Amino acid sequence: MTMMQRLSTKFSRSMIPSVSNLLYHGSSSSSRNHSYRSFSLQTHVLPTNHQQQQKQAIPGDFLKWGMLGFCRNSRFATGFTPLQPKPLDSIIDIKRAKNCSPEDLASIWDDYHLGRGHIGATMKAKLYHLMEQRAIPCRYFVIPLQKGSGYTTMFVQVQMPHILFTGLEDYKARGTQAAPYFTATYFTEFEESKDMVLIRGDIVFTSKLTDSEAQWLLETAQSFYLNDVRYKLVERFNRETHEFEFKDVLQALEIPMA
Repeated sequence: MTMMQRLSTKFSRSMIPSVSNLLYHGSSSSSRNHSYRSFSLQTHVLPTNHQQQQKQAIPGDFLKWGMLGFCRNSRFATGFTPLQPKPLDSIIDIKRAKNCSPEDLASIWDDYHLGRGHIGATMKAKLYHLMEQRAIPCRYFVIPLQKGSGYTTMFVQVQMPHILFTGLEDYKARGTQAAPYFTATYFTEFEESKDMVLIRGDIVFTSKLTDSEAQWLLETAQSFYLNDVRYKLVERFNRETHEFEFKDVLQALEIPMA
């Protein structure tokens, strides 16, 4: 059983006949002209202590790349073109979704995203708010992603309802101009009525991440913020940088040190 399965609501996987009526496809007429947002990464990867981190103001519009939706035509290599946010009502028919049971909605959401370069998942509202709370003082982390016989290190920036993943080496080399590999957005429209939060992940560069790798990154990032023992490593990374040891992360994930 995966970490996401343990953390997320355990919903049934039965197919629903009304999938095509509930979900919007591609660039349908439901896509609206929403204003563009300008998002950016913080240039400080390792704040020396919590007080200093609080002084490093993160722009309220956060995440330069925003929510990607189905768009993959931005030119990250030559500088950023702010991307149009994709609200939930441009992905699903919210009115119809309100009539679905939590089990049916989760099944539709998850199945629709399979094999599309996107990740679909769900989370209990209580877990979302715990993650949201823990991310406020500890927005950054590093996660090793196994590649062949070794691993590549991913830099993670969390400011709910968004998570951004990019290669650490790219971030160190390009700073705020580093291209994201993968973004995740959390939708809270059904947290009260269905006790669930919908999660959508978008792979920006399919040449750098597979769907399964992106899903693993999402599940693993969540586990470090939701598991009490693992969260201590996140706190150490953000608040006590001089005491942080990357080998502890490798050990927690049972990844051999190179």
